[in-house]
Amino acid sequence: MSDSSRHELAHLGHHALLTPKPDETLAYFVDLLGMDEVAHHNGSHYLRSFGDYERWSLKITPAEHAGLEYASWRTASAAALDRRVAWLEANGHPGAWVDQDLNAGREYEFRDPDGHAFRLYFDTEGYDAPEGKRPVIPVNFQAYVGRGANVRHVDHLNLLARDVRANREFWERGFGLRTFEIIELPDGAEAGAWMSATIQGHELIYTQERTSGSGRLHHFAYLVDTREEVLRAAEIFADARIYIEAGPSRHTAIQGFYLYTREPGGNRIEVANGGYLVFAPDREPYVWTAEEWATKPGWGAPIPPEFHIYGTPDVAQ
Repeated sequence: MSDSSRHELAHLGHHALLTPKPDETLAYFVDLLGMDEVAHHNGSHYLRSFGDYERWSLKITPAEHAGLEYASWRTASAAALDRRVAWLEANGHPGAWVDQDLNAGREYEFRDPDGHAFRLYFDTEGYDAPEGKRPVIPVNFQAYVGRGANVRHVDHLNLLARDVRANREFWERGFGLRTFEIIELPDGAEAGAWMSATIQGHELIYTQERTSGSGRLHHFAYLVDTREEVLRAAEIFADARIYIEAGPSRHTAIQGFYLYTREPGGNRIEVANGGYLVFAPDREPYVWTAEEWATKPGWGAPIPPEFHIYGTPDVAQ
């Protein structure tokens, strides 16, 4: 980790998904996850969760295939944004400045070593709750929704990568992300890495790509307040005939409680609760051996084999 890049990223920011079934995908996020649509612009839908301080956090765009259009980080300051852009351009990862979606402001778009599109931004538009959505407690951003799974905000992003180590080192060196857990294979390659810009145990995860694809999305996770709400979400999804791929159960890495579904367009979405926080500033990552990882210490239901293969866009192996 570079000391000069530490704390330059504030948190995982807004993100954009592609879907071949925009109407059904929109209904999934609004009716089943409990998000609100705040704008429909140039064919894209812009959504927010009730815990978001920014106007929007998810963009849904019609496309031929499901997948990630881009993910983003908000930087800690305008100066931090310029410094991270300078690092990208000086270290062989040049991108380009683009206009922000919906908001006035600029973002810098670039790609990680596996080809996933990311954006960096500082300028943003805060959410001003209209009458009927104003919270009774003034430090909250929006009135409690209480609809569907009732997600509070995005929790983390998991990407599939052909070289997990290269992607992990890219974010550590250039952006100061801290890595809290790694799975190391016998040949020294890595099968997974859990990273964060905050004390949260994971904001960005890379897991091993096992197909011919690259630059693919594994899943986005949305936070709910309790484990009971994860169980409630399972009931909601089951009655809505939404495919439940895994869970409800508990992860080994980071130890969050989870439920995985696929929204109608094909993107995998997790409803999550928990996971540990890391307060020690000098904590080193825990490195799991393949043998130790295979024992799955703790508890939790087995993950289906497709979980390690399927991503969006879907590709033939």
